[in-house]
Amino acid sequence: MAVISVKLNNKEEKILEHLSDYFHEDKSTLFKKSIYEMYENVQDIKFVDKYIKNSSKRKRRFVTASDLFNEK
Repeated sequence: MAVISVKLNNKEEKILEHLSDYFHEDKSTLFKKSIYEMYENVQDIKFVDKYIKNSSKRKRRFVTASDLFNEK
């Protein structure tokens, strides 16, 4: 298990204290949750980028509103 030391200025320390009180979480848990959330964002961005890259290779097909309502 890694132990990491983080230096915070006064404003950052107040923000962290506020978040800790608001979410009823200890400070280390807040950091861990933040890391997981940022990692999830990176994975989402990769997924979207891959979709955009692959979709640009496919021919687009447009459907009218009336076609949507007439589908069975």
